Amino acid sequence: MTEFLWRLPSRGDGRHARPEQRNRGGFGGPAPLTTATDLRPGRFGPFDDLAQIIDAAELAGLDGVLAPYDPAGEESWIVAGSALRGTRYSRVVVEFQPAFGTPVYAAKISATLQRLSGGRLAWQLAVDTDPADARACGDRVTGDDRYARAAEFLTVARGVWNDAPAPSAGFAGTGFHYAGTHYDVIDGGFRGILSGLPFPTVYLTGASAAALELSAEHGDVHVFTETAAGVGTAIAALRERATVAGRTVRAGLELPVIARETEAEAWARAERQWREVHPDGPGAREHDLGDGRWAGFGALGYAANIGLVGSYTQVAHRLSAYVEAGVDSVALSGHPHIEELHRAGEHLLFLADPIGRTLTAQEATA
Repeated sequence: MTEFLWRLPSRGDGRHARPEQRNRGGFGGPAPLTTATDLRPGRFGPFDDLAQIIDAAELAGLDGVLAPYDPAGEESWIVAGSALRGTRYSRVVVEFQPAFGTPVYAAKISATLQRLSGGRLAWQLAVDTDPADARACGDRVTGDDRYARAAEFLTVARGVWNDAPAPSAGFAGTGFHYAGTHYDVIDGGFRGILSGLPFPTVYLTGASAAALELSAEHGDVHVFTETAAGVGTAIAALRERATVAGRTVRAGLELPVIARETEAEAWARAERQWREVHPDGPGAREHDLGDGRWAGFGALGYAANIGLVGSYTQVAHRLSAYVEAGVDSVALSGHPHIEELHRAGEHLLFLADPIGRTLTAQEATA
């Protein structure tokens, strides 16, 4: 069964491509503090909007949501915690930098969230981030050293994590020691209520050799972004490295989508959004790659530039082709989120993954 996630907004959810027009749910500028929990009729704030998107993802039948790391957006850990609190079944992937804190601190936060959510938290490490952003956060690590630090981060986090129930509660460690370039731990480890929990599934990203090597040795899922040449070669390289490391790493893909009842409707939607940011000059079709893929999503504010445009059937066929090529985790995105989520759930997912999304007779009567 293919895993389908939805990438949550980090700067608000708007109906328009132009950022200054994104004002739905209290976004679009400095908002009064009352918008977070204002219960008065007619009041609607950012948390309300995020909650509706998260609810829509679970109701639409997606497997979970991704809370992205964005230096100019909402804090992903806060969004992830809220998503876990507001759902019953959804996996929640929190994206963060290894410079966020020590691996022990990140592990403790995660152990708490795993305990409170029934083990539904996953990690996505943002290793290859913008150098200016890193320096603004006080992070001096650059280049491939970021991947060496990430490897240590994951080694330490797994080391202090005790996935077997501790015999007794207490504050003492479990005897984990680590001396590395970036971290030193003496007698670390979790016991008591923080033990016996599943370690978060680790999602990693990047196209460089260092990124693939990190995933081969430490990741569970490597998330690619589509390129004009496709992702087949990159997936093969990942599998080769993972085999050498004696591990199996799943392949993921981040993919924006514009899907409608007909191909003409989907392209009309893409053209309307395109003209908001490019009122003059060539239209959206100028960036059509000719096989259902469109290289214009980046201009509309999406994290990935290449995604899918077409009818529900066409997009589903393309998603199935990715699955056949070895992709078994897909992070979809679309603006505005709530509407596109419901479209995906009602018209797209059961076509792309009929075995995993169609109820059996036994399930329907359970």
